[in-house]
Amino acid sequence: MLDEYQNLTQTQQNTFKEVANKLLANTFLCRDKADNKENYYFVVSFKSLFEEFFNLLGDSIEVDQNLGTVQLVSSFNPSILKLNRDQTVVLLILRILYSENLKETTLNNNIVINVEDIQNKYNYLEIKQHINKTDLVRALRLFRRLNLIEVIGLKDALVANTKVILLPTLLCAIKTQDINEVHQAINHIVSEASANEEAN
Repeated sequence: MLDEYQNLTQTQQNTFKEVANKLLANTFLCRDKADNKENYYFVVSFKSLFEEFFNLLGDSIEVDQNLGTVQLVSSFNPSILKLNRDQTVVLLILRILYSENLKETTLNNNIVINVEDIQNKYNYLEIKQHINKTDLVRALRLFRRLNLIEVIGLKDALVANTKVILLPTLLCAIKTQDINEVHQAINHIVSEASANEEAN
């Protein structure tokens, strides 16, 4: 690995450090996200070097060139991001919306929804406790940092027609071919929350 790294130009070595740190901080890279594109292709070009480097840390990377995604998979619990209930429900809803909208498009086209679509899905799934706008902004900012979505014009106050681009990295974050499993996960979270409320 050291020989391969030393054979890189100084610019490539700097890029390697930058991309490795970005993966450690953000977990995902997506070819379809403008500020990820060059980094994605750099990982593809030097995949074996990244694999050896992350293997030393006890991690691994998964590259899916069909989806245009890179994912850093950590085997250490302290490195695994813990989501709260609201963030988990929003992520699951985004995954459902991705699958539903994928039927009307292709992997080569961006899937664009509105914040209102997220709110409507809450209603459709009969989730009584809706996330408030402040927490929704926080969740969307988190998922944007993780390169799972892109939000157009995200400010402190969300409006119903704020556009959210759903990225194929959502398929990596929630790996299931059966969307019913996502619905079941939401139902479990909602049932658990209701039981806790009744107990209190």
